[in-house]
Order: sequence, then C-alpha cells, then structure tokens
Amino acid sequence: MSASPGMPAPGPVDEAAGPMPTTDPAERTAEALALRRAIRRTLGRSLHVRHLDAGSCNGCDWEIAALLNPYYDIQRLGIDFVASPRHADLLLVTGIMTRNLEDAALRTYEAMPEPRLVVAVGACAISGGVFAGSYAGRDGIDEVLPVDVFVPGCPPRPEALIHGLLVAVGRMAPFDNTALTPGSGPRDMPSR
Repeated sequence: MSASPGMPAPGPVDEAAGPMPTTDPAERTAEALALRRAIRRTLGRSLHVRHLDAGSCNGCDWEIAALLNPYYDIQRLGIDFVASPRHADLLLVTGIMTRNLEDAALRTYEAMPEPRLVVAVGACAISGGVFAGSYAGRDGIDEVLPVDVFVPGCPPRPEALIHGLLVAVGRMAPFDNTALTPGSGPRDMPSR
C-alpha cells in the first residue's frame, strides 16, 4: 500500500511490505479521523462498501466483521456496508477468486456506479495465497478485476483494513458540489 498525494503514510515503514498500521491508540484515532475527513471531502457523504467473498477461508471476513464492533466502529467514520453493488462506492474482495465466481464478480463490479474502487484484502486475494497455481482459482483477483489497493496479511488486522480504506479513498477525485444541479447527487456527476 502506498499513501496518496497529500496523505502521509502513518506509522513506521517496512521496506518489504510498505507502511505498517500503527498500534498506538492515539495514532489509530488520528488515522480514523483522517479517514472520516477524506471520505467527506471526496464523496460528500458516507462511503458505501460491498463485500465480496470470492472463495476465502473466512479469516479475512472475520477481521472485516471486527470493523463493525464497538472497538473499531467504522460506522462512526461514515463507512457502511451495503447489500447491493448498485449502492456501493468500493468493492472489498476476499479470497482467491474461484473460476466459478469470476462472472458474478465481473457483474458485481459492472453494476457499481462510477467512480468505483476495488480493494483486495488478504494474501489469497492478492496472489492466490497457499492456493496459488490451483486449477480452481486465479492467482489474485487482479487477473479478473482492476484493483486499486492491496491490503496484505493472512488475515490483515482491522487497523490494516482501515489504513487500506484511507488509501483507497485518497485515490478518488474530490467531490465537487459546484458541478451539481439542484436535485442531483454525487452519483449523477460525470465519471472521471
């Protein structure tokens, strides 16, 4: 993961893995607030995430579910998980992308309105993990979907997921409310 322009990478940097999420509570709070400000500045509203399990062991899914517990509570930052890709700004993908799910993943991505982002979560989604080279799956979801941000780990910690969302939101063009006409919303803006 790399930081977006204007958004410094928080915490120490491991040259092999890139910026590492911080474990200091004060720094975690600061990063969470930075994410909230970036979401509001970029979208003008909350970030809607569609989670797609493309054949994972559910380790990453447990960590994603932990984001909703009272300790992390990402809903306070303006992040909501949605059931329909038509309401999503970001597709959060876990697992190896099984061959049986490729068409459904493409249809999910195509159903999302512009601008849209894809985040690959975990070693399996990034490179196929321990299943790399298998006949039943791909060696990473980037063979099927255009990935904007990779969040490494097996499974990645919730702090790494929050950092990955911050990097992803930083890659979106800022929301320009002057381009809107009365009665229109951010989704009615021309795609970039």
